[in-house]
Amino acid sequence: QVQLVESGGGLVQAGGSLRLSCAASGSIFSFSVMGWYRQAQGMGRELVAIIDLSGTTQHADSVKGRFTISRDNAKNTVALQMNSLKPEDTAVYYCKGRRRVDGGVNWGQGTQVTVSS
Repeated sequence: QVQLVESGGGLVQAGGSLRLSCAASGSIFSFSVMGWYRQAQGMGRELVAIIDLSGTTQHADSVKGRFTISRDNAKNTVALQMNSLKPEDTAVYYCKGRRRVDGGVNWGQGTQVTVSS
């Protein structure tokens, strides 16, 4: 089964930028849709952005104009460029892929993003 591993999280001041990366242990074409989700402390997990096989993207209203999801098929990675970060973006960010073979999902282990005011 293809594993997903996130990287790129850290501590940044408000207004700053971070770039998260999700690396797949195999081909990302094994997933019909890949996305980034986040979970703030004490809150539920929420969708941040998704991208499908054709490269079509969707972003949550809360991040539109600030975050951008992209994929690199050659490197089997999905990235999340985060600009103009706000303290409310503080959360654990997870990568998710929906498997083409059976519709099930794979999750990464998450990466912490902390935005200080």
